[in-house]
Amino acid sequence: MNWKDMLSAISKPDKNAARYELSTDFKYTGLQEYPRPQLQRKSYINLNGTWNYRILSGQGRVVSSGDIEVPFSPETKLSGTDGHVLLPEETLEYARHFNMDRLKKTKRLLLHFGAVDQIAHVSLNGINIGAHEGGYTSFTFDITDYVVEGDNELKVKVRDYTDRIGYARGKQSLEPSGMWYSAQSGIWQTVWMEWVPEVYVTKLIMIPDIDKHCLKLIMKVSEKKGQVKIDSSNQDLIKEVQVDQIQDDKLYITVKLANYKLWTPEEPNLYFINIEYGKDAFSSYFAMRHFGVASDENGIPRLTLNHKPYFMNGVLDQGYYPESLMTPPSDDAMINDIETLKSLGFNMIRKHCKLEPMRWYFHCDRIGMIVWQDIVNGGTKYDMNMICNIPTVVRPFGNAKDKNRLFLRFTGRNTEKSKQVWHQECKEMIEQLISVPCLGQWCLFNEGWGQFDAADCLEYAMKIDNTRPFDAASGWFHEDCGDVFSEHIYFEELKVKQGQRPYVISEYGGFSMKVGNHVKRDAIYGYKKYEHQKDLQDAYDELMAKIKSLEEEGLAGAVFTQATDIEDELNGLITYDRKVQKLY
Repeated sequence: MNWKDMLSAISKPDKNAARYELSTDFKYTGLQEYPRPQLQRKSYINLNGTWNYRILSGQGRVVSSGDIEVPFSPETKLSGTDGHVLLPEETLEYARHFNMDRLKKTKRLLLHFGAVDQIAHVSLNGINIGAHEGGYTSFTFDITDYVVEGDNELKVKVRDYTDRIGYARGKQSLEPSGMWYSAQSGIWQTVWMEWVPEVYVTKLIMIPDIDKHCLKLIMKVSEKKGQVKIDSSNQDLIKEVQVDQIQDDKLYITVKLANYKLWTPEEPNLYFINIEYGKDAFSSYFAMRHFGVASDENGIPRLTLNHKPYFMNGVLDQGYYPESLMTPPSDDAMINDIETLKSLGFNMIRKHCKLEPMRWYFHCDRIGMIVWQDIVNGGTKYDMNMICNIPTVVRPFGNAKDKNRLFLRFTGRNTEKSKQVWHQECKEMIEQLISVPCLGQWCLFNEGWGQFDAADCLEYAMKIDNTRPFDAASGWFHEDCGDVFSEHIYFEELKVKQGQRPYVISEYGGFSMKVGNHVKRDAIYGYKKYEHQKDLQDAYDELMAKIKSLEEEGLAGAVFTQATDIEDELNGLITYDRKVQKLY
């Protein structure tokens, strides 16, 4: 145990450290790209751009107002606002007008939100059309009956409780410092509309089966009136399309395939298809691959890709930008991050505390990057000494058999309402990403944050998706369940622990170094601090050589902390503004 580094890491950070302006060089171009690559129609009306906003106090007084650039949270620089941080008792109100030259009498108009943090109430022309709870998943309203020819007024009212109620919040904090980041609120992903026929596909799930050489589709439809047609520009790909079952509002379809190549990070083969259901038509894509768990020739449990042992060499990625926080400023920004991490030798990204826009996953699919996706943590305030600091120092504490009774009271998930919120948010997150080819593993809970009844939660989640492995509890509080045994090791010697499940070190490293003026705050948080690039490089090279040797001993996967600096955290391979790559 490296006590000096450990004690430094758990010491209280300076919350009053000086702040600086910082931005990447990526140019915001309106985020006009179609935001849902796996169900892409020709009809597309992007509503990003200048909206009007105001923030009301709990007493109804206007505390901030003006124009705001959607989809950037008002707390961000790219929003163009005064940067007011929305408080739990305040209400954020958006308004914008859009013009409809004519209405299409034989079609429906759908309004889509990529994500709004945390609770959104939406109205059109003074009529409430619906609400959505949860700050990280997309949602849709059919606004056909409320839209009019000419001018229309769209309004969104937002409340964001951060850690007061229990909704997913990731690493957002109203008092950011150390490992916790600036809170943000409101619309933070693309807002858009599209026209669809009266009978249309509302949801599409695609599951590849490389053993039976087919693609399984579940198409949820508005009405059961259409015929299914699926084709591809690759003439030799599709052998047969078979509707197996029609149940309620779902069609279960098998697409038999031939002459396809498997997807791997080394050869990220994607197949683009066109789907028709009655008059509804859209494009999509899929990949043929399988993620699983099996023993190798020596009987060591391994993670597998396409039924072969495959070492997941990963990096922790929070997906934050100094000028826009969780919202990538452009498609190029997303692509740059993924390609840079791949050039550094990683084949996997652990997406830690958010869901990215769907285009980010598309870029991972086509570039060739496996994703381990966390179910975004929530719950009320955590007792960090009990669920983080003590388990880090006294590892048996975190692995105690009676941890539910003794420790999970400190995880911020102690009400039935909060538990219901987790189940609903988990379901929405998994259903949103279930068809993504690159998604290789789910993580339900991280370091006890918002954790409760992990075994029951795992059973619940596997009923939604049984096609890929689950890390039920990453770090500690394992509850003896899940497809992998997953530990975080920052201050101890790295070694392999043999067991019945693949052993992964789901966090390690955390090497910190401040680079000139490429920082957001005059504070340094990390697990081992360096002042010189050569010392950092030498330590990193030694650590990666150790990981390589552990792979041969049975290590199934590892996740280096982390991709980029973020606010106080200066443990990135790249600076927060993406202008300096610390290691090569």
